[in-house]
Amino acid sequence: MSDVYLDHAATTPMTRVALDAYVQAAQLHGNAASVHRAGQKAREFLEEGRAAFAESIGAHPLTILANSGGTEGDNHVLLGAAKGRVGGHVVTSSIEHSAVLAAARELAASGFDVTFLQPDRHGHVSPDALRDALRPDTFLVSVHHANNEIGTVQDVARLAEVAHEGGALFHTDAVQSLGVLSVNVAEWNADFATFSAHKWGGPKGVGFLYVRRGLELPPLMIGGGQEKGLRAGTHNVAGVYAAGLAALDASRARPETFERMRALHARLEAHLRAAPNVTFNHPVDGSPKVLSVTASGADGEALLMNLDLMGVYASLGSACSSGTTLPSHVLKALGLGDADAKATVRFSFGRDSTLDDVDRAAEAYRQALEFSAL
Repeated sequence: MSDVYLDHAATTPMTRVALDAYVQAAQLHGNAASVHRAGQKAREFLEEGRAAFAESIGAHPLTILANSGGTEGDNHVLLGAAKGRVGGHVVTSSIEHSAVLAAARELAASGFDVTFLQPDRHGHVSPDALRDALRPDTFLVSVHHANNEIGTVQDVARLAEVAHEGGALFHTDAVQSLGVLSVNVAEWNADFATFSAHKWGGPKGVGFLYVRRGLELPPLMIGGGQEKGLRAGTHNVAGVYAAGLAALDASRARPETFERMRALHARLEAHLRAAPNVTFNHPVDGSPKVLSVTASGADGEALLMNLDLMGVYASLGSACSSGTTLPSHVLKALGLGDADAKATVRFSFGRDSTLDDVDRAAEAYRQALEFSAL
């Protein structure tokens, strides 16, 4: 019997569309920056991938910067927007991905003022709270679209409106959104948005940064003229091509994927409600991709290990925080104590997750709890 993989918020397997595209483009031997025919053939594949991704988020290809993923994109926006400034104010939330939080703390250590907005108990960031936090010197607001640990979906269009009313630019980390939720950067009125291909079935180590036309960012990596001088280095043609085609495929399948995930989410939650001392952290209006469950009194690491031994793969929280003994900063912000935060498991679904996966995961969780209680 095959294992059950329910950790798609960490990474999801490459789709057949992505694999086929990657193999096709990987056989090209030209450098996309070269002017000869081999180089221009590689450039065609690169730009086709960029255009496909742009279509998937409602953007123009000229607004898309290819990079290595969400972490690079988040760093590029926060650190880049501050470059050349002497002081100023940035607003973000306390439940952002660590790529945003670490960059924000770096800014704070460099003399910038940073406000970390506190969400409500369901993880929502209030537009009114954002408005109250804005100052005349606020130059950037960064709030994610969908939370990677609890699935809360922010009203980024409203948050962007408030930021713009205050004279600030708006950035959103939308890494967990594409292929599950509706993504349209124009409708969001976002100035910057970050994406990572391995969340929608593309290859790892590839991502995209949307930069609204008319805006400029300083380069994060220098040494060449690639990506309009904003990111030096030889293009990953196969990665960009595969990521772009996979993004367009995922966006077209999104309505069906959303309904499938919603059914799986409801079924797993119904199963888990029968377990003792269990509470849920995801909001009812959140992304159906993520289910967060806390078993008070359980040893979370032992619980996860027992699930693993039974062939069920989930996580304690963000994959980027693996290896740390600290409780999740997201769950702490929701009001959970250290013990409950450490007793929380995140299940996350993919396009190919099945009802059988859910049923087997629920039974494994019930058994794992019996062995994991303190």
